[in-house]
Amino acid sequence: MKIQVLGTGCPKCNKLSELTERVASDLGLDSKVEKVTDINAIVTAGVMMTPALLVDGQVKVSGRIPSEQELRSFLTEAAGE
Repeated sequence: MKIQVLGTGCPKCNKLSELTERVASDLGLDSKVEKVTDINAIVTAGVMMTPALLVDGQVKVSGRIPSEQELRSFLTEAAGE
C-alpha cells in the first residue's frame, strides 16, 4: 500500500503525517508514509488544498486533517480488510 501525505511542510501537514504513520502502525499495515512537499507534484496529483492524503494514488482527503476514525476507515478499506 502506498500512502502519501501531500503538503508544503506546514504544522497541519506534519500532524497528518504523524497521525497516518501511527494509525498505519496500529493497524499493522505493511506500508510506508511518504511526504510529498514539491508543489508541482502536489498540483499534478490534483490537490488544490493541503494537507492531503493519497492512498494508492487516490485522494482520500484534502484541505483538512481527518479524524483518527476516518483515517482508520481509509486505510482499512485500502488494505481490503
